[in-house]
Amino acid sequence: MATKNFVEELRWRGMLHDVMPGTEDLLLKESISGYIGFDPTADSLHIGHLAQIMTLLNFQRAGHKPYALVGGATGMVGDPSGKSAERNLLSEEILQHNVARVKAQLEKFLDFGGSNAAEMVNNFDWFKNFTFLDFIRDVGKHITINYMMAKDSVQKRLESGLSFTEFTYQLVQGYDFYWLYQNKKCKLQMGGSDQWGNIVTGTELIRRKVNGEAFALTTKLITKADGTKFGKTEEGNLWLDPKKTSPYKFYQ
Repeated sequence: MATKNFVEELRWRGMLHDVMPGTEDLLLKESISGYIGFDPTADSLHIGHLAQIMTLLNFQRAGHKPYALVGGATGMVGDPSGKSAERNLLSEEILQHNVARVKAQLEKFLDFGGSNAAEMVNNFDWFKNFTFLDFIRDVGKHITINYMMAKDSVQKRLESGLSFTEFTYQLVQGYDFYWLYQNKKCKLQMGGSDQWGNIVTGTELIRRKVNGEAFALTTKLITKADGTKFGKTEEGNLWLDPKKTSPYKFYQ
């Protein structure tokens, strides 16, 4: 059983943005597993990630089991959500270095011991031997182009241009949710408000492939003075690594 109302805690803290119907009832009825993905396209997390780390921390304190997914595979693709231009693709060597650094930072916040110990997973582990033909057969056939085109992250990039690589990102992230649902019994994916479209692609894939029920929850983004979000490729970032952003500057 959950020890406290996780959704109400986020609501009280002013963090909650959107939640799929039925999520709060499920969380009150039983202790579940849930996850948040972290993109390792830099060697440090930033202040925007801090909101997601605190979401996982409150999820764990409410009696649930948190998974932190480090996207060693999705980091090779690049998420178009909230982006106005194509990301630069990083080499596998750089990404693996970043994954190790991100893992070390997450370990400072989450409890990796006890009955509902946090766990870290890397989606490169299940994608590294997943061939393109297997992917389009086992994943692509379940999600229509119409469904994918309706996403805000796609619509906002149609005029400026969106590569096939970034267009298919939502399928890759959706498969993460499916894999964790099947192998780790994860019923909930959480993330920033810009991730809603990617998250519900996962719930839809789970429904269509195995007739399963999964849930989604998003929190508000931490934004800069101009209203844009903090990101690893944006200017004016505040890093969690004290070597990249000093504690004094972070406090200011």
